[in-house]
Amino acid sequence: MNKCKTISMVACLCAGICVSPAYSLDLSLKDAIAKIEHESHDLKKAQANVSKAEASLDAANASRWFSIDGTASYMNMVNVENPSESMGIELPPEMGGLISESLENQSVFIEIPDNIFQVGLTFTQPIYTFGKIGNAVKSVKSAIKMAESSRELTRRSVRYAATDLYWTAKMTDEMVRLSETDLKNARTAKRKLTSAGRANRSNLLKIESDIISKEVNLAQTKFNRDTAHRMLKIMAGIDVNEELVLTDNFPNKFSALDAGELTSTPQWEILDEQVNMYERAARSKRANNYPTLAATASYTYSSMAGDIGHLFDKRGGQSAYWGLALQMPIFNGGLNRANATVEAMNATAAREDLAQAKKVTTEEYNNAINRYDMLRDNLASLEKARDLAAKTYELSQNRFAAGQTSAVELADVSAGLYQLDASVLQMKYNILMSAETVKKLGE
Repeated sequence: MNKCKTISMVACLCAGICVSPAYSLDLSLKDAIAKIEHESHDLKKAQANVSKAEASLDAANASRWFSIDGTASYMNMVNVENPSESMGIELPPEMGGLISESLENQSVFIEIPDNIFQVGLTFTQPIYTFGKIGNAVKSVKSAIKMAESSRELTRRSVRYAATDLYWTAKMTDEMVRLSETDLKNARTAKRKLTSAGRANRSNLLKIESDIISKEVNLAQTKFNRDTAHRMLKIMAGIDVNEELVLTDNFPNKFSALDAGELTSTPQWEILDEQVNMYERAARSKRANNYPTLAATASYTYSSMAGDIGHLFDKRGGQSAYWGLALQMPIFNGGLNRANATVEAMNATAAREDLAQAKKVTTEEYNNAINRYDMLRDNLASLEKARDLAAKTYELSQNRFAAGQTSAVELADVSAGLYQLDASVLQMKYNILMSAETVKKLGE
C-alpha cells in the first residue's frame, strides 16, 4: 500500500515538472492605451516634428546675433613674359640719377613681391531690421505651437483607436461567451427532448440542425475574437502568441457626461496658429523692402615676399576699421511684395479652414453627446426586453421538452434572445465609444 502511494506521488511530481503552468497576460484598458501610445509610430513622428520646429526656432534666432567671418588667401603673381622670374619694374638711367648720385647712368630694377598672403576677420551685428527677423521668429514660434497641437491631436486619435481596439476585443470575448451559452442551451434542449421519451422526428431534425448552425456560429465568433486579440497585441507591442485576459468589463450603468460647450480643440489651435504663422511670414517678407542697420568691424593682416620661404620673415601690414552699415534694397522686381502676397493668401485660406472646422467639429461634438444620452436612456429598455426574452426562452424550452411546442418556435425564441444579447452588448460598446468621441474632440 505504501509502495503504491510512493509511485503515485512520483508520478504526480513528474507530471507537475513536465507540464508547464498556463500563463496569460492581464491587460486593463489603461495599460492597453499606454502600451499602444508607446508603440505608436504616429506619435513618434509627431514628437519628431516638434523637435524639428524647435530646431527651426534656433535657426531663426541665430539671425539676431552677431556673425564673425574669417578669410585667408594666398596668391602668386605670374610674370607672363618670363614665368621663371619674379615681376618687377626697371627704371631708366635717368630715373636712377634722380634717386641717388651713386646710381647715375645706371638702370634700376624694382622687384615686386609675387607671393601675397592675407588673412582677415569681419564682425557684423544686426541692430535694427524693421521686422525682418522679429516676424520670422514669431512665425517659427507659431509653427512650434502647431506641431505641439498636432502632437496632441495625434495622441487623442491614438488613444481613441486604442480604446476602440480594446472594447472591440472585449466585445468579441463576450460574443464567444454568448455563442457558447446559445449552443449549450440547444444541446440541453435536445437532451431534454430525447430523455422525455420518443422524440418527434421533425423536432429532432430541427434541433440537430440548429446545433450544427450554432457550432458554426461559435467557430466564427472565436475566429473574430482571435483576430481582434491579435490586432490588439500587434498595436500594443505584445507577443502575438501570448494569451490575453482583458480585465476591464463593460459597465452595467453609465453616468451622465460632464461635457460643456466646445471652445477649443487641437485642430482649431493648429489652424489658428497657421493663420498667425502666415500673417507673420507675410510681414517678414514685406520688411525685406526696408533697410537693415548693422554694426560692422574688420581686421586684415597681409604679407608679401619674393618667394614663399620669406613670406613671414618681416612684419606684414595690418589694417582695421569699425562703423555702422545701412543696407538698403533698391530694386528686386517686386519679389518681396509677391512673396508677401502669397503668404497673405495662405493666411486667408487657413482662416476659412478654421471657420469650417469650427462648424463641423462642433456638430460632431454635439452629436456625440446626444448619441451618448440617447443610447444611455434606451439601454434600460433594451435590457428589460432581453430579460423578457430570456424568460420566454426558458418557458419555451420547458414546453419543448414536454412536447408542447415545436422546434421551430424554440429556434425563433432562441434566435431572438441571442440577438437581444448581442444588441445589449453592441449598445454598451456604442455608449463607450460615444463618450470617447466626446473626449477626443473636447477634452
